[in-house]
Amino acid sequence: MEIQDKDLIGAAIGLGIIIASYFLAPDKYFPLLLGVGVMIGALPIIIKIVNDNRINTEKEEMFLEFARNLVESVKTGTPVSKSIINVQDKDFGPLSPHVKKLANQIAIGIPMSQGLKNFSEDVHNSSIARSLTLIGQAERAGGDIGEILEAVAGAVNLSDKLKKERKSSVSTLVGQGYIIFLVFIVIILVLQFQILPMVSGLGDASGSLGLGGGGNTAPPEMQQSQVSNAFLYLILVQGFFTGLVIGKLAEGDVKAGVRHSFMLMFLSFIASTLANIFFGG
Repeated sequence: MEIQDKDLIGAAIGLGIIIASYFLAPDKYFPLLLGVGVMIGALPIIIKIVNDNRINTEKEEMFLEFARNLVESVKTGTPVSKSIINVQDKDFGPLSPHVKKLANQIAIGIPMSQGLKNFSEDVHNSSIARSLTLIGQAERAGGDIGEILEAVAGAVNLSDKLKKERKSSVSTLVGQGYIIFLVFIVIILVLQFQILPMVSGLGDASGSLGLGGGGNTAPPEMQQSQVSNAFLYLILVQGFFTGLVIGKLAEGDVKAGVRHSFMLMFLSFIASTLANIFFGG
């Protein structure tokens, strides 16, 4: 993934919000504005990662269509190189520029094995690269290219079907993961604003009665700030790794969990910050 200049616009806006809130916003609201600035700064990169994953999935789906077209053409007796040139004008979505480039290379006399190698390097997809390598090796060895193409199309189709089945079977688990995490946030907030103040009050009472030694001498505001920050870091870390696990389960790729991590961390930050504003005193 390459970071472009337009992806840095969000980072500049986020940095501007952070600087402005540091000098202008009340201390009580600065953590909220700080988080908003960080989220805005990271949002373009998150969107780029999600978009790259979507395009990658579309490429795999369109490669299956491309392989099927080649199989149909080769079975009619057309050489595979001529078949690639014949199908170049069909719509293969994000794969179309690569197919046309491959067809142009073959048309000007570049060996098909080299063209397939360039194709696999340009497409940036390991699954497609493996299939193209197999096709190139079969064409160079002089085997039955029709059967090889059909086998490749079958393998890609099976892989795509397995991915869809896995995604469908774990879709309920994804929803359960979000619900469980929201319950976790509620428990943490109840612990922070209900349980700990009562325990702290009992501890202070024990110390004042001489039942315990060396009580906490930190000001209440500092204690509250330390507790709030500790719980915020806890749920942010939990949200980050929960999102990665959800992505791995749902789509088999940790990078696919980046968007889930972003959403869960965003929910964590908003819930914690708003709770501190309204209940923190």
